[in-house]
Order: sequence, then C-alpha cells, then structure tokens
Amino acid sequence: MTENKTTHEFGPTMSNWKRNRIESQTSKLGLQIVMGLLGIIPVATGLLGLLGVADPFYVAAGVPPIVMLDSNLRFFSGVWLGLGLGIYWLIPTIERQTLLFRVLWAMIFIGGIGRLLSLTMLAWPPVPFIAFMALEIVGAPLFIVWQTRLSKSAC
Repeated sequence: MTENKTTHEFGPTMSNWKRNRIESQTSKLGLQIVMGLLGIIPVATGLLGLLGVADPFYVAAGVPPIVMLDSNLRFFSGVWLGLGLGIYWLIPTIERQTLLFRVLWAMIFIGGIGRLLSLTMLAWPPVPFIAFMALEIVGAPLFIVWQTRLSKSAC
C-alpha cells in the first residue's frame, strides 16, 4: 500500500510538516509544564530561606543563630529566588531563550556539584537532598538538550 502524499519541491510532504509542527508544539508545552513545576522549588524555598536561620527547616535541625550563617543563607536564598523567577520569565518563549535557559541550568548544575562536594567532605544529606542533587547534576544536561532540540525545531 502506498500513501497519497503531496510532495512539494521546496520542502517535506505536507503530512511530515504537520507532524513536525505538532511534535514541536507538544515538546514546547511539555518543557513549559515541567519547568513551571520545577520553578516552584526555587521560588518556594527561596522565599522560605529568606528567613535565614529562623527557617523552620533549620530550626528543626537545631542550627544555631550565627550572624554570618544567617546573612549568607538569606543572600543565597535571594539568589535562588531570583533563579526561580528567571525560570518563570523564560517559560512563555522557552524555545527562543536558549542562552538564559543554559545559564540558569548551568547555575543549577554547579549548585549540584556543591552538594556533591558537601556529601564527599562531610556526610550524606537527608534523602530529599540526594534527589535534588541528582536532578541538578543529571537533569541539567538533559533539560539543556531538550531545549536545544526545541529551539532548533522552532526555526
């Protein structure tokens, strides 16, 4: 059996063009949804971290109220919150935001390396932080590849 497809001399068959367009839109929507869900993490934890050592997680862990630690926690929480807001800023045009997308994920990747250093130099963190580290180190390159493919298909 052969399919009836009209091939144009300037491009792929019409059905291939439609399929590629649908796949591109599906990939874009999927990446937008995933980034929107993941963006909750830095925004929520960034806001919470602005409490410094008064953050309920640090209080529960018995972290003492050391001024330098409190100041650094609040500063880095602000940076983390800014990263989360950057994620939400790029979502609408995610296929055209390659540079910002890569910079944000590079920052996340480097943070994951920091967690890995902590794990090797001090001790294993609680289980959720191991999952975060895996997302940061393994997920970052995968998300960059996904966005790169999306960006190329949008051209």
